Amino acid sequence: MVHQVADWGYKYIEQSPHPRINPFYKHPKFSCECQAEYQKALKETGVEISSFIVVYRWSGPFEEQRQMAVRNWKRMIEIAVDMGVSVINTELSGDPQQPEICEGMWYKSMEELLPIIEREGIRIEIQSHPYDFCENNNETADLVKSLRSDNLKYLYCGAHTFFYDNGKGDVRKMMEYAGNDLSHVLFADTMNHTIDCRYIVNPPGVNATIHQHLGFGEGEVDISGMFEQLRKMDFANRTFKVGGDSIACVSLFGYPEKIAVQAVESRERIERELLLK
Repeated sequence: MVHQVADWGYKYIEQSPHPRINPFYKHPKFSCECQAEYQKALKETGVEISSFIVVYRWSGPFEEQRQMAVRNWKRMIEIAVDMGVSVINTELSGDPQQPEICEGMWYKSMEELLPIIEREGIRIEIQSHPYDFCENNNETADLVKSLRSDNLKYLYCGAHTFFYDNGKGDVRKMMEYAGNDLSHVLFADTMNHTIDCRYIVNPPGVNATIHQHLGFGEGEVDISGMFEQLRKMDFANRTFKVGGDSIACVSLFGYPEKIAVQAVESRERIERELLLK
């Protein structure tokens, strides 16, 4: 995949959860052999890792589960430092049916992790994912801002837009609310799941996590509005005290038969719209 993204014209790769590296929920598995293989591919292509993505149950309602997630986090921070990667992005996780206890668990995890994060010089970027204990853009930005740390920033994912504000899709207002803490944007389109029959599911109402990561123009996200707001915020030229530059990431999946074309088209549009090429 490192060679593939290089062929598509990318300089950076964002390492999503991978069973040999940073699997969903479980302890990192990054062996010496896997690290050597990865570093060889990076050297051969000139590609750099922009960030790691991890998803752990650090805000789950069960204490044993939370403690395991914190151990996973500690190991992943060690891996990032060893690989020279200064940014890790993640999700709130937790249970939307138990938001009070999950928020408390999240703060408890942060009490333990934030001193390590700050000591190691890592930027942690937090997004809310559909079916996390908090799905709302503004509330999640408030959680990030509440800890008042240069090492914590906010991530906006286009594919989650309609969960962020209960179907309104006002991308400009949401990114403006995140303000100076917005350091990372995942670009993808999706349908508005709050509108009847956008997705047909049985039994009716089982739509808690329904969304897609489509190519630009294949869904209903105001992609042009995203670019306009990001230009207004001078997002492309942002540099943070921790982790360096802002990150714009193409986050398309679900249609592998299209990705060879869409990966290039998406990169070119981001360069054109944000870097004014």
